Amino acid sequence: MSLIDATIAAFGLLLSGDAALWQIIWVSLKTTAAALLLAAPFAVVLGYVIASHRFAGRRIAIWLVQAALSLPTVLIGLLLYLLLSRHGPLGAMHWLFSQPGIVFGQVLIVLPVLVAFTLAAVQAADPRFAETAVAHGASKLRVMAAVLHEARFGVMAAVISGFGRVISEVGCALMVGGNIAGETRTITTAIALETSKGDFAQGIALGIVLVTIALVMNGALMLLQGDAHAAGGVR
Repeated sequence: MSLIDATIAAFGLLLSGDAALWQIIWVSLKTTAAALLLAAPFAVVLGYVIASHRFAGRRIAIWLVQAALSLPTVLIGLLLYLLLSRHGPLGAMHWLFSQPGIVFGQVLIVLPVLVAFTLAAVQAADPRFAETAVAHGASKLRVMAAVLHEARFGVMAAVISGFGRVISEVGCALMVGGNIAGETRTITTAIALETSKGDFAQGIALGIVLVTIALVMNGALMLLQGDAHAAGGVR
């Protein structure tokens, strides 16, 4: 099958509502959204704490967060496989080759992204917001809320970048999820499988979906950055 024929067949699969294809897309979107919902609150608070407080080991914490951004996802998958396997310390949870296992891995992948972006956004925020809140007797929680509101565009950019990082990774999802049809087969693992089988039509169809998601996410990020510049200009 030529590239043109495969591409035409790919669009046919997308437009026909192929059940297997859209099940793969749904699994990817569901696990990615779940990972973000679980990771974001903790990561945003942690990023704020590291950025706004001086404590022993702060530089080491920042270094570890930055280093974690470079960890290969396949290494995270290997570590989780050993933890979640039958004889591993977390084997009793029975999360290996399941959607909770994939979500667990995605949480570990997205955490450093969210923490690093939030840290940078808080450090870039005008310190007068925190100073004003403290001067008015605000509690630590209200001070944090004020600073995060000021850094909201950066925090939203962190979430969007984290979404893209997670939905496009393949190593961890393949090792922890097992690429089980209808259960743990994600867009990226399905592309790898279908390409190895020579079924380029489904691989291209899923690639089109992945590129579309990337374009939408980056478009949203550009809009946020535009809003941030406009808000800065208003001040």
